[in-house]
Order: sequence, then structure tokens, then C-alpha cells
Amino acid sequence: MRLPLLTLGLTVIVALAVASVFLFILYDDDAVTTADAVVVLAGSRFRLPVGLELVERGVAPVLVISDGLDPRSPLANRLCRNRAQVLCPKPDPYSTRGEARLVSRLADERGWDSIVVVSSRFHLFRSRILFERCYNGRLAFVGAPIQWWRWPGAVASEWAKLGAATVRRGC
Repeated sequence: MRLPLLTLGLTVIVALAVASVFLFILYDDDAVTTADAVVVLAGSRFRLPVGLELVERGVAPVLVISDGLDPRSPLANRLCRNRAQVLCPKPDPYSTRGEARLVSRLADERGWDSIVVVSSRFHLFRSRILFERCYNGRLAFVGAPIQWWRWPGAVASEWAKLGAATVRRGC
């Protein structure tokens, strides 16, 4: 009886590890051409430089920094205070779902048809699910790097949040 349970347990662990690699680590960026806005999701200081680089390349004329006035992000604070084409709203609720709702509302108000979303690579899969529920325009997703030692915690957290996103339907 112990051997079948051990085999089942190991099989589940291996399956989760393999799925984690494909869903969170090797998840590819979308091909990005042009968009109405680049949206940088809150949560990591490595995301904003990726969003800035996309805007500087001419991908979009507008940069949206979710919670750009967070005191822990001096660069976002400077940008949000000094640039006319930088929007820095705070999502409510403060979550990826809240960000998707906020961006959808901004897109409706401003007539945006396409958006590039920047987040950490491990977060792209779930972000896509939530944004597709809330926004009907064209979406592209670009991943920002994270430190290698953060991967285990990020992947474990993302599995839990993916489960919650699966259960909570709708925008």
C-alpha cells in the first residue's frame, strides 16, 4: 500500500514541476508591434525598465504604471510626477484582477484597441487569463526578469493564485 501512494505522490510532484517549467519559467513573450498603451503591473522593480524600453522603442505613446506612486519605487514616482503621457492609477482591489479591471476601464475611456502588458515572466500566464476576461481589445504580454532565488516562492505562490483565478470566474 505504501509503494503505490509513494509512486502517486512522486508522479504528482514531477507533473507539477514539469507544468511549472512550461507555465511560469519558459512562458514566451508575445510578438509586440504597436499598441495604444504599455501597462506595467505592480509587484517587481524589474518590470518598469522593460515597460520604459518598449515605450522608448515606439511600441506605444502611453505608459501606464500600476500604483506608480508607491514610495518603494523612486523611478516610478519620478515618471508619474514628470511626464504627461504617464498614467499612474492605483488598482482597487490591489491585485492582478484589479489591474485588469482598471486597465479595461482606462481603455474604454481612452478608446484604446491594443495594450502591451509587462509583468514578471512567472506571472504572464495568469495575467493573460485575467486580462482576457476583462478586456476585449488586442493584448500582448512581455515578461520581465526576476532573481533566480525567487523562482521557487514565486512559482508556489503563482500556483495558489492560479487556482483562485480558476475558481473565481468573470472579470
